[in-house]
Amino acid sequence: MVFSSLLFFVRFLPCVLLVYFIVPGYMRNTWKNLVLFLFSLLFYAWGEPVYIWLMLFSTAVDYINGGLCGYFVERDRRSTARIFVVLSVVINLSLLAVFKYAGKFALPIGISFYTFQSMSYTIDVYRGKAKAEKNPLNFGAYISAFPQLIAGPIVRFSDIAGQLRERRSDIEKIRYGVIRFVCGLGKKVLLANQAGEIFYTVTGYNVDQMTTVAAWLGILAFMLQIYFDFSGYSDMAIGLMAIFGFTIPENFDHPYESKSITEFWRRWHISLGSWFKEYVYIPLGGSRNGMARTFINIFIVWFMTGMWHGASVNFILWGLYFCFFLIMEKIWLLKLLDRLPRWLSHVYALVVIYFGWLLFAWEDIHGHSVYLKAMAGIGAGGLISGETLYLLISNAVLLLILVIGSTSIPKRAAVFIVKKEGICSSVIQSVYVVVIFVLCIAYLVNGTYNPFLYFRF
Repeated sequence: MVFSSLLFFVRFLPCVLLVYFIVPGYMRNTWKNLVLFLFSLLFYAWGEPVYIWLMLFSTAVDYINGGLCGYFVERDRRSTARIFVVLSVVINLSLLAVFKYAGKFALPIGISFYTFQSMSYTIDVYRGKAKAEKNPLNFGAYISAFPQLIAGPIVRFSDIAGQLRERRSDIEKIRYGVIRFVCGLGKKVLLANQAGEIFYTVTGYNVDQMTTVAAWLGILAFMLQIYFDFSGYSDMAIGLMAIFGFTIPENFDHPYESKSITEFWRRWHISLGSWFKEYVYIPLGGSRNGMARTFINIFIVWFMTGMWHGASVNFILWGLYFCFFLIMEKIWLLKLLDRLPRWLSHVYALVVIYFGWLLFAWEDIHGHSVYLKAMAGIGAGGLISGETLYLLISNAVLLLILVIGSTSIPKRAAVFIVKKEGICSSVIQSVYVVVIFVLCIAYLVNGTYNPFLYFRF
């Protein structure tokens, strides 16, 4: 079973929050972590009842390996400690290989996210960036925390270790968390789902119906859908974790405002990029050993990034596609882009990103060739049709909202309103949150299928 509706997620929250805040924060939040751990298991079991044992196994393996690694690190026996780091990495990657790449089993939801989190724990303990967690409930809460269990952000243990033991949920944090959660829910339900409708309408056309304009519009819709879908989930996760007293890293920073691909990947899925940089790129030598070795390291990271999303050829090509532009920018292109007007370098980045999403959208390579032909005007549908024109005109306002919403303009407007002191600002914020939440619930009640795109990774 997959998470077929966000409605369960929204209904699930009041129970969790009620119990969480009733339970006292004695013993350095151990009881609250127990509540978070148990409800997270319940949440995961609802979506993946068969594979809950897999997450528990991964949790137990890394709790034991991390503990033993920490024991030997403290006694300065690093060669012995290294054994348990290797065990952690081998077991976690083996789980990914069997369940994600072998093609013999259904893909467990969120396995790419929680295995990376789990591995980061043992590695951080070995590096001395975090102490081994002795309390299994604290560690279980870290791995299974339902707000970000399914699709991130990927939270490294070193970033959250102290908060697992000591944290506070004050009024300001809860207020911020509620606003952030509702904004993320709105991104997903009111924006991503509507962009997805356009994309699925276009991809539902047969070859004779697929016009050039429709093909270009379809990828634009997907480009906007995947941003609002994934950044919306990240906002929801960050907001919920704030309500529980945690501060976790940001995952998006208006990536479509970038003026290079290098900048784009500093702004998109920040936690995954940071993970690969910290645990793969830098250990390989980073950019310290000459240009040739740097390019090899970039290639390895982006091949692995493609593989992380899936073993299909399209994901590997997608990773290598961005690898090419990143290497070109490192050699000479960034210097050229810095001399160009910002709008021109911005156009370059958007064009490269646009065609990158074309590779990402389908696992079937044959589908890419058919779609590319339509984009080039080779398809049988012609340039535009009455049906395409209707689709474009009827969604013009939505597309405008999506484009503006993907920039920092709404955030700057919100900051301007918040800085205005007085009751007016508070009323505007409160009305905004309530209206967005009510609209989301209305859409969810009427909808039948509201999956997050990144649940499949």
